[in-house]
Amino acid sequence: MFKTNEGTVDRALRILVGLALLAWFFLDRGQGFWHYAKLIGIVPLVTGLIGYCPIYSILGLSTCPMKRA
Repeated sequence: MFKTNEGTVDRALRILVGLALLAWFFLDRGQGFWHYAKLIGIVPLVTGLIGYCPIYSILGLSTCPMKRA
């Protein structure tokens, strides 16, 4: 569907950051804006899992290693 534009290290970091933010959201009993702002962790988690970042596409970036022909 989408062309992968994230390398292995990039994907792993996104997944870790996303999981950390979501864990912090569910374990913390906070309230207000900053508590719910942790839900932004869904974005790096999903992009890391699928290997595609729309912002990278817009900017023409890619962290995937080049494939040799």
